[in-house]
Amino acid sequence: MSNPLIVHKVRRRDPAQEGDEGAPAAGNWDRAAQFAVLGIFVLLLIAAFDLARPILVPAVSAFIVTLMLGPLAGRAERLGSPNVASAFALWIVVLVVVYGALALIAAPVVEWIGKAPEIGQSIQQKLQVLNGPLARLQQLRDALLPANASGGLGVDLVAFVKPVLEIVAPGIGQMLVFFGSLFFMLLGRSEMRRTMVDMVGSRDAKLSVLKILNESERDLTGYLSTVAIINLCVGIGAGLIAFATGMPSPLAWAVLGFILNFIPYIGALMIEVSMFLVGLVVFPTVGQALIAPVLYLVMGTLEGHFITPSIMGRQLTLHPLMVFLSLVFWTWLWGPIGAFLSVPLLIVAVVAVSHVFPDDEPALPD
Repeated sequence: MSNPLIVHKVRRRDPAQEGDEGAPAAGNWDRAAQFAVLGIFVLLLIAAFDLARPILVPAVSAFIVTLMLGPLAGRAERLGSPNVASAFALWIVVLVVVYGALALIAAPVVEWIGKAPEIGQSIQQKLQVLNGPLARLQQLRDALLPANASGGLGVDLVAFVKPVLEIVAPGIGQMLVFFGSLFFMLLGRSEMRRTMVDMVGSRDAKLSVLKILNESERDLTGYLSTVAIINLCVGIGAGLIAFATGMPSPLAWAVLGFILNFIPYIGALMIEVSMFLVGLVVFPTVGQALIAPVLYLVMGTLEGHFITPSIMGRQLTLHPLMVFLSLVFWTWLWGPIGAFLSVPLLIVAVVAVSHVFPDDEPALPD
């Protein structure tokens, strides 16, 4: 006789036998979660970079300069020079270059700041021809964003000097941090490299870190030496233009041309605007004030589009869009020093990415 109690066995379904119907949805959610975590990490990292700016800016600057001077320090070490002597010698060279440039620029800047009221009145008188267009722009702005109208072309000297002071005052402390960090990084360069290599586990990872450091030093040194020679010629050209057109302090213009040309795109524009503003004070007409910036624009165009690409070649060629985005990002995050560091940081990032994510796949056809 059969048991009256009928037991129904429930057969459990094996997900592996379902044809993975739920796998695509689960995989999409997993990828979304990974992207969300990565995005949160990037945002927190950017916030940390911003909050730690007073320490990170001089420390990162010292690290980049140490990488640039790495081949020289390595060569001195191979020649038997004591580590302390080579580190101190390179540190002195950087100190002399930085403070020499500041000394050449400081005197004319202090003189012009002392003449700020007269300069503002002179510029306002020279640009009276723009009062009509500026008045129309003022009316348009008041129509869109109501505000108190102010006639004529005003020069707010306080608004001009205040940002300069906000940069200079903290810059003194950051300069001390920079030179202190630079000396100890040069002194402990070998130990620092060894520590960075020991931080990773496998032998292949250690080899990759060592390759990244060596290639970064080589590329940064090549970039610094080549660009420094080009910028030296640009600085000499800026000084000659200032001398030929009757601009004051040609030597200061030469130094400014040399330094600011390390900033892609923005540096040349800053020189041209500065030459135009100084020309408005020095020369009687706007046309004469335009001579020097136009000549510098022609020289900068030849240098940026023909001379530098032909000299640099394809070895250190970076995509212009990458250079521009790096410049915008680091200038937004770290200000003027970030603008100077944008290209070196981009070079280090490109070297690191090329070793961490090697391109083993064949290139796609155009």
